[in-house]
Amino acid sequence: MSTMIFVNVPVRNLAASMAYYKALGFDHNPQFTDETAACVVISDTIYVMVLTHEKFAQFSSKPIPDSLTQTGALYALSRDSRAAVDEIAEAGIKAGGTETRDVMDYGFMYSRAVADIDGHTWEYVWMDMSQMPTE
Repeated sequence: MSTMIFVNVPVRNLAASMAYYKALGFDHNPQFTDETAACVVISDTIYVMVLTHEKFAQFSSKPIPDSLTQTGALYALSRDSRAAVDEIAEAGIKAGGTETRDVMDYGFMYSRAVADIDGHTWEYVWMDMSQMPTE
């Protein structure tokens, strides 16, 4: 079995969050989806579990930070090209997300950061490792 990652994020409105990620081109796995949680499929090994605040609280005794005003984590997701970075970033903005910083273009690396509708920041990045500086 390949190593998988499940990123768990608290959301205010489960249906709206599912619609947001669908607008980015991601499906969900109905086996792990109910009225309290949804499993967004990024790839065969990467999943985002969008959980209502009540469901999220079942997994942690710590308070849920307000992701609209605080940053708890940054999630980076690679794309196959600069165009693919722009495509997913623009889809996120069109679906209600917010670009959180200027585009970063280092030649060998290109990235954009978009906060989803709950404020969770996703950094979409493309890298050409053959062009990465050696020093």
